Amino acid sequence: MDHLYAPRSSRSTRSRRRLALAVPVVLSLTASLGFLSAAASAAPGAPGAEAAAEAARADRAADAPSLAYVVNTRTDHRTIASVKRAIAEAGGSVVTTYQKIGVIVVHSSNPEFGERIREARGVRSAGATRTAPLTAAGTTDQGGAEMLSAGQAARTAKASKAAGAGEPLEADQWDLRAIGADKAAKINPGSSRVTVAVIDTGVDDTHPDLAPNFSASQSANCVGGKADTSEGAWRPYTADDYHGTHVAGEIAAARNGIGVAGVAPGVKVSSIKVSDPDNGLFYPENVVCAFMFAADHGVEITNNSYYVDPWLYNCMDDPDQRAIVDAVNRAQLYAQRKGTLHLASAGNSNHDLDSDAIVDDSSPDDSTPVTRTIDPHECFDVPTQLPGIVTVSATGVDKEKSYYSSYGKGVVDIAAPGGDARYQIPDTPSKNGRILSTMPNNEYAWLQGTSMASPHAAGVAALLKSEHRHASPAMLQALLKAQADNPGCPASYDQDGDGAQDATCEGGKRINGFYGFGIVNALRAVK
Repeated sequence: MDHLYAPRSSRSTRSRRRLALAVPVVLSLTASLGFLSAAASAAPGAPGAEAAAEAARADRAADAPSLAYVVNTRTDHRTIASVKRAIAEAGGSVVTTYQKIGVIVVHSSNPEFGERIREARGVRSAGATRTAPLTAAGTTDQGGAEMLSAGQAARTAKASKAAGAGEPLEADQWDLRAIGADKAAKINPGSSRVTVAVIDTGVDDTHPDLAPNFSASQSANCVGGKADTSEGAWRPYTADDYHGTHVAGEIAAARNGIGVAGVAPGVKVSSIKVSDPDNGLFYPENVVCAFMFAADHGVEITNNSYYVDPWLYNCMDDPDQRAIVDAVNRAQLYAQRKGTLHLASAGNSNHDLDSDAIVDDSSPDDSTPVTRTIDPHECFDVPTQLPGIVTVSATGVDKEKSYYSSYGKGVVDIAAPGGDARYQIPDTPSKNGRILSTMPNNEYAWLQGTSMASPHAAGVAALLKSEHRHASPAMLQALLKAQADNPGCPASYDQDGDGAQDATCEGGKRINGFYGFGIVNALRAVK
């Protein structure tokens, strides 16, 4: 689950210089795509040259694998119809059309489809959403899950009862106490009129801590780019696809005396599954579908603990990567206009996202990665770096930046507990610095990563939305920043004690690269 921000290593933007589609870029990565079109061999002007070229294209298309594309155009009926005709003429088939934002999802086995459709009248941008062929039919957690044993559960339940905690496993939830969520729940646990959609690997809504707050009517499976709302389509494929269930519990696990509690145990949570069943990747068309579905089904907040595959950073001078940015940005902006706030994890690479250069050796992650050096101000992590999205870094029990968390002045908006089992160990029954939450099949486990930080912030955003029902996404973001506690840059960040700084924090007490505007505060949010 490298693309998930629970155990991975990367993510995000610059001094509030978020994505600008017109930004000039200096990198040229087209050659790394691996599926550039071959030129027709017939000589120009020769008798039958056009027919020969067309026959050659047909032969190549017959043997070529099918790829998925996004084609971005205007939103009027006439232009959409014209572009659809051009898609057919170029050898593509339309999977679905999002006319409200002018995005068309297409499959084609023509190796020249991208080049041809970009020349069609009305097309603003178009490109492949993957570098490997479609098969039949990116998260941010750091390391694998550590399951809660029966012995640990018994010891924690005893400690929770002695401490007067409401949930049997709450004594191990240092993260709730770190942001005052345990006290906030006694004042306002959140409104059932507020829904947080978990755009992820699916949510096991049968878990007893999640079932009371689950919204099936706002859940779907968006794999393939088209929403499937049939019963249970939103659930994980297997127990190994646990990421979304863990995230959902951090946000809204009910206070029902069963297991753990979420930051906002009174709000609703829904599941929009976007992970590919064969490789677990989060392809652009799936995420476009998720943002559109959330917007059109009244979701107030989305949590995005992943990056859109196959590129960790999408460079604007590459036509395919530019089209990915364009399509996903159109969808998330549409959702913002409909009243939806998006939160996203900053990544687990300990990268300075405001630096001049970052080495990306993981892209594309659906075929053969190519090492490249990118400028994070011109090559964008999606959706984290898109305009209006709240970027969240991770902290541990000591309220220091987690060792893996990416950071960057003007990139990170806020921070939240994501766990740190290496350097920040809590005085809890299990002494585990990770985050304890729900898992499929009625189980519980610890995970750490910016994947875990983002849902904590989403839970606080849900509490704020419960208090301020008519707040717009921009107002909610401002409230999130206003209630945060900023510890300021540390005097030293040498966590391993080798005498060298492990990361450099820039900025002051009010805003800095490690925490943005500060660590979220649930208690202050409800007051």
